[in-house]
Amino acid sequence: MDYMYAPWRSQYFLENVEGCVFCAISHKPDNDKAHHVLYRDEHCFIVMNRYPYTPGHFMLIPHCHTDSLEALPSQTWLHVSTLVQCCVRLVKEGFGAHGVNLGMNLGKSGGAGIAEHIHYHVIPRWNGDTNFITTVAHTRVYGSDFDAIYERIKALIPNYLPCSQN
Repeated sequence: MDYMYAPWRSQYFLENVEGCVFCAISHKPDNDKAHHVLYRDEHCFIVMNRYPYTPGHFMLIPHCHTDSLEALPSQTWLHVSTLVQCCVRLVKEGFGAHGVNLGMNLGKSGGAGIAEHIHYHVIPRWNGDTNFITTVAHTRVYGSDFDAIYERIKALIPNYLPCSQN
């Protein structure tokens, strides 16, 4: 078996968050910049994925701690769904993505990395955004700076969120 080392991810394994990592972000709005929170309101918050599939990958996360989509209050689900529409427009028009992957992985068996708190992924995609290294080395290479992308998307938020349902 081949091993590839990614020392920049070591912080992920060293973090010692008591309880749910998403609840820790939800309950500490004073730390939004450090947590790379893009937006928050009474129902949910939007945060950059610290280990993105592509540059600009972020998540919409309800404040309500649940692992069950069917247990989420309908008003919260409708609000999150509306914001997802706004976010798709943001990444296409504002961020220049050619396409978008959306998804929720429900439960550990469903592929959720943090199964105890549901969250919605918004993943910008570009024509040709994967290259040979993903195929041959199971590695992703990003030609952009995470903090610069955070600042760029954060600056777009007032233009796209909250949005009308036109």
